[in-house]
Amino acid sequence: MKLHAARPLAEASPDCRAPRRRRKEARPSELTAAALALFVEKGFAATRLDDVAARAGVSKGTLYLYFESKEALFKAVIEEGMVAALAAAAQRLSDFHGSATELLQQLLFGWWEQIGQTPMAGVTKLIACESSNFPEVAQYYHEQVLTRGRALLRTTLQRGVASGEFRPVDIETAIDVIMAPLLMLAISRFSLGFCNRKTTPETYLRTHFELLVNGLRDSSGEFVEFVEPLTGGKR
Repeated sequence: MKLHAARPLAEASPDCRAPRRRRKEARPSELTAAALALFVEKGFAATRLDDVAARAGVSKGTLYLYFESKEALFKAVIEEGMVAALAAAAQRLSDFHGSATELLQQLLFGWWEQIGQTPMAGVTKLIACESSNFPEVAQYYHEQVLTRGRALLRTTLQRGVASGEFRPVDIETAIDVIMAPLLMLAISRFSLGFCNRKTTPETYLRTHFELLVNGLRDSSGEFVEFVEPLTGGKR
């Protein structure tokens, strides 16, 4: 997701009607982009609606035309970014006819391309740090993001087990094990960073994928290595 800051009011037009025209032209996407940037920079608690309006170049009154509260604005940020990406992944999954291994690779690296390497990943850190103080926000994230992501992985693992490609495993626990390194990767981008600076996110994900898939296969299976997709991760 690319963030484009709206033009300040003073740049819109020199005449006195410029603020009115600017408010009319304001779009929710401008406000959610500004909100995402501030949520990542300052956290949920420290971000004020006044700050979001100023970052977007609109009045606070304009902001309230679209969002009744900071919680509503946060939900819109999630809906526009993470939920949209997960919905697209669900559609690709329903149309996918390759192996479970290929599907798992696309899900992991698709997450990185659409969420992990974007400012959206900062929401993961925000939830981890502030969920206890804002349970409604945390519950929305759980229902709309984590639950959807788990459903994608559940379907993939079930396909692999049913076809004999993967050995039988505790599906729900396997999902936890798959997701934990991804969440840590997202959080580390905005806090700890990589302890080993020689390790790139791509190398981290390839290693995670190879360990994961070879752990899912039985001992008689051929060792699986990561193969760079030839079609940009789409089938």
